[in-house]
Amino acid sequence: MPETSVPDTSVPQLLAELAALEDPKARAVNERHGDDHGVNLGKLRALAKRLKTQQDLARGLWATDDTAAMLLALLICRPKAFERDELDAMLRQARAPKVHDWLVNYVVKKSPHAEELRVAWSADPDPVVASAGWALTTERVAKKPDGLDLPALLDVIEADMKDAPDGLQWAMNHCLAQIGIEHPEYRARAIGIGERLEVLKDYPTSPGCTSPFAPVWIAEMVRRQTA
Repeated sequence: MPETSVPDTSVPQLLAELAALEDPKARAVNERHGDDHGVNLGKLRALAKRLKTQQDLARGLWATDDTAAMLLALLICRPKAFERDELDAMLRQARAPKVHDWLVNYVVKKSPHAEELRVAWSADPDPVVASAGWALTTERVAKKPDGLDLPALLDVIEADMKDAPDGLQWAMNHCLAQIGIEHPEYRARAIGIGERLEVLKDYPTSPGCTSPFAPVWIAEMVRRQTA
């Protein structure tokens, strides 16, 4: 698909436009989640819709190291245009949680390099990088489990999740739940690991939302599948 361009759109102009969208209330909410920007995400998506796909502009926005600009870059880029090493470098630059999340989910998962990066990142000593590897593993558990050693994944989760840093722990817990949800033959073991480790057991959950505590999460999703 050919890229479309918006006349007279440049990185400095977009930085000024993003600055004009800055909202102190949005910044306060975002900063509680570790994201240092104050742009409403709905307005950010509207701006991306106006710009459409522009890979060169996306690279320029990413290079600013401005969180809102990096998020915009992820919305207007072409995921398959990035090389493997470029994506690796981008992940290591993506320290804001929302940038990290969007990079993995909107870009890396659509890349032909996703599997190679999954393997490399899962073994990385940086827990933020490793959490991206686990997120990609969770995607495979749900959609392309052939070739995955699920018992070995459960072994690692059982050994390491309890003491893992928060972001990595969350990603491993998601993988644990996904194994239990999608693979009945490992469900009892996944639930047992969750019950023993008690990770996120007391996590505050809003009414109507499912607890991230793996045994509860698994039970609820299985109930929905069979309802």
